[in-house]
Amino acid sequence: MILLTGANGHLGANLLRQLLREGADVRVLLRPRRDNSTVAGLPVDHAFGDLRDPESLARALRGCSHVYHTAAMVALHNRGQEIFEHNVIGTKNLLRAAMGAGVAKVVVSGSLSAVGYVPGQPSDESMPFNPFEAHMPYAFSKAGVEQECLKAAADGLNVVVAISCAILGPWDFKPSRMGRVLVDFANGRMLAYIPGGFEFVTARDIAAGHMLAMDKGRSGQRYIFGSGFRSVDDLMATYQRVTGRARPIRIPAGLMAAVARVSSFVLTHCRPDVPQRFTPASVRLLRMERRADCTRAREELGYRPTSIEDAIQAAYDWFVERGAIRRPAAVAVREVRVDS
Repeated sequence: MILLTGANGHLGANLLRQLLREGADVRVLLRPRRDNSTVAGLPVDHAFGDLRDPESLARALRGCSHVYHTAAMVALHNRGQEIFEHNVIGTKNLLRAAMGAGVAKVVVSGSLSAVGYVPGQPSDESMPFNPFEAHMPYAFSKAGVEQECLKAAADGLNVVVAISCAILGPWDFKPSRMGRVLVDFANGRMLAYIPGGFEFVTARDIAAGHMLAMDKGRSGQRYIFGSGFRSVDDLMATYQRVTGRARPIRIPAGLMAAVARVSSFVLTHCRPDVPQRFTPASVRLLRMERRADCTRAREELGYRPTSIEDAIQAAYDWFVERGAIRRPAAVAVREVRVDS
């Protein structure tokens, strides 16, 4: 039996469906009194608990031999203590409970934001995270998550970190930050964007990467999974082709950085409950144009990435099917002619 945390999230939802396609027996850890409709009708066991409650984790792990830990609190604005409790302390609790339950192996989801960066070089697993740079709270928490994994590995637990880049693809229920960008673009609600770029990973690839890490990954190691770098201009061009919508206005990154500093300060202090799409740290991240080096995953695990453009098309079709995107009439007509 496999225990999966974070089944409601973008990564977890894709990993769950891939595990089920492979015939795995899966138990999902769900939080009580939450919307768990994303797993309704799936052939999985349900365990209710909280990563901050070690006793609930011990109950969830009974009879489980392997664990995928994809659950994480993701936030762009300042909710540092809450993120720390969910991500770092929650991971520590789960790893200790896994050791107590005699679990054979754990794969924990990491983030490229917690991997070191040298200007002009692709980031690889050897680059240390620099805590003195300007990072989002999420990045700091993911660095803490990796520290807990190393401590557990030193104590004898077989644990591997599967590092994700920005995910693109279907089964994005919440949706994720990148999912919201696609939905807003497709519905004509995205008015502007800033130049920059990032390393992306398809939902299919990051799910496959976790399974490869479970099958072949070395304990105490981290593996980066990416599908390729795309500039924001490239991304907007793909969105334009897939959705049939005109791309928004392109705003200089320097101007957006100044706006983000002011808006982030105001929202953090006056409206902390409002999600912030652009913060100074997120604008900085796009301007860095980070690349990822997946050599270790390719050579040790046999990782082979797939098409980013296909993942965007799959995400668009999935959002349309759910009613989150209103397909323009011109696009619908064109697709009917192709199918005929």
